[in-house]
Amino acid sequence: MIEKSVVLIKPDGVERNIIGNIISCYEANGLKVAELKLMKATREIAEKHYCQHKGKDFYEELITFITRSPLCAIILKGEDAVARIRKINGATSPTDAEEGSIRHRYARSKTENCVHASDTVESAKEEIALWFPELNN
Repeated sequence: MIEKSVVLIKPDGVERNIIGNIISCYEANGLKVAELKLMKATREIAEKHYCQHKGKDFYEELITFITRSPLCAIILKGEDAVARIRKINGATSPTDAEEGSIRHRYARSKTENCVHASDTVESAKEEIALWFPELNN
């Protein structure tokens, strides 16, 4: 089934000038860029995005990190996009990420791991609405 999913190339990836390298990984795996924008996340968007982590000891670190500089928000589409993107990204921690995955190649830590992707079709819909409100017409 053709799905859409959100990918965020986080500030560490943008700061290191590896946006193109990361997008190439998705395109090489048959995914298409449907929407793309460079933006600086506001605290309000960041808090909504990470609401499931509110109250955890690392919450404030996540908010500070995702809002520190611009990120690249992308909507990718393709067959089984959600699962395929998550496999391409690799495990959250670079030490656990499969060889060849984006996080294995580029991540510096569990926080500075270059990319975020929606984990379900339902969360993809919510994240598209959050990161691309201009499409909700």
